[in-house]
Amino acid sequence: MIAREVARRRTFAIISHPDAGKTTLTEKLLLFGGCIDIAGSVRGRKTQRSATSDWMELEKQRGISVSSTVLAFEFEGFQVNLLDTPGHHDFSEDTYRTLMAADCAVMVIDLAKGVETQTEKLFRVCALRKIPVITFVNKVDRPGQEPLAILNDIQTKLGIEPVPYNWPIGAGRDFCGVVDMATQTAQLFDERKGDRRIEFRSMPLAELDDPSLQPGAADKAREEVELLATAGTAMDRERFLAAELSPVFFGSALTNFGVEHFLQGFLQMCPPPGDRESNVGPIPAARRDFAGFVFKIQANLDPRHRDSVAFVRVCAGHFRREMEVLHARTGKKTKMRRSHRVFGKERETMDEAFPGDILGLTNPGDFHLGDTICEGAPIHFEPLPQFSPEFFGALRCADTSRRKQFERGLAQLLEEGAIQVFNDTRAARRDPILAAVGELQFDVVRFRMESEYNTATQVEWLPYKLARWVDMPPEELRNLKLPYASRQVIDQLGHAAILFQSTWDVQSAERENPKVKFAAIRTAEHWRDKPAIV
Repeated sequence: MIAREVARRRTFAIISHPDAGKTTLTEKLLLFGGCIDIAGSVRGRKTQRSATSDWMELEKQRGISVSSTVLAFEFEGFQVNLLDTPGHHDFSEDTYRTLMAADCAVMVIDLAKGVETQTEKLFRVCALRKIPVITFVNKVDRPGQEPLAILNDIQTKLGIEPVPYNWPIGAGRDFCGVVDMATQTAQLFDERKGDRRIEFRSMPLAELDDPSLQPGAADKAREEVELLATAGTAMDRERFLAAELSPVFFGSALTNFGVEHFLQGFLQMCPPPGDRESNVGPIPAARRDFAGFVFKIQANLDPRHRDSVAFVRVCAGHFRREMEVLHARTGKKTKMRRSHRVFGKERETMDEAFPGDILGLTNPGDFHLGDTICEGAPIHFEPLPQFSPEFFGALRCADTSRRKQFERGLAQLLEEGAIQVFNDTRAARRDPILAAVGELQFDVVRFRMESEYNTATQVEWLPYKLARWVDMPPEELRNLKLPYASRQVIDQLGHAAILFQSTWDVQSAERENPKVKFAAIRTAEHWRDKPAIV
């Protein structure tokens, strides 16, 4: 039974530069999956429905995604688990954690803008982890680059071979359909109703001669398809799974043109859950014993109850509600009484789950990001990395009578990884130093403190720009030769770090302490040898 369920799971993340249309595409996939009847558009948020995947009030106000969202639906016999990620650079840590829970990534590119900076950075993460990437070139219904130029842009900037899975018929306002490269079949769309599922007509490409097409559109499509068939690279699923090539789909998420064809092609290409590395070797997805890891913690999905939900990627075995699992980090055994399937901010009880599924577990504070829970012998999956922040500040509670709510709210937001915290144990005034990869993360924390905990806050910016972790005993830390403006601190997990005001200061510290490694990313280097508590 487990092997059968694994074979029909597809778990993927969507990545893109801001405004490439990632959230719109997410909504349309839900539309075709039958989860929603009308898709909420990102455009004109004041007059239209807000997107299902953008559930947080700040996301609705600003029209951007600032948190990773888990969405699930059934389509043509497949169980699809979609992980929508923040497109904004300031939330790249959240995106990285989400990618560790995905088996595949969908990269959304704007036809007019091509490969943009944030897309490039996120692609590098996928390449580092050997995650297969499928490309969706969006906004073909608007003026943009030639499709052949986009293929060249992908290959030049990302170093991966793009292979068209379909090809557009017409462009801009004249975009009216796509050609399936494998079957040489043209699919024409007659109406532009972006909030509902639309019908299309199919015909052989050789017979494409519709009076509704712009003059020359059919001939141009046939010529380009023939050129790609003779001079282009053939689709090879093994090379795709090895992250050597990327299937490319063209379409318009706003009008739904090509979206259903993309979803069907994606389900055929995307790999099912496979083996996952652990400290005791690869763990087969189809093994009997359950195992999974916490990749995200979200506080206040339901602000009325001030609860916290730990999102667990099921990696192996069969999860059953009420089962007893081992929390590998602490060695404690816990009964899983409250497990949920989460859809945006909504949730429903989840009685069972299989590899690839995402569980929402009510978290009373026991789970940390990266924790493994399992049946049988204890194991540890690969830990989540911690990135160097670039913005540092002290968060002050403006109203002293709200101090208790301030501390509780800050503790929950730190638990979910919304922001990092450092402490200077030698300072007379031990206010926590908050740190983030991007300035917008501070805006989110302040907004959530006020909206969810009714506590107004102020940020006092600090001059630091970089953090570097050092793995050495406390007594040796005192002997480090550091720039005067640097600061020795301890992070929220108890690891020693140095805060610097510039790259030059980091380089100076490295020159003065040649035997010390100043790490920009903190990882558990010896996790493979880590003994589990029994």
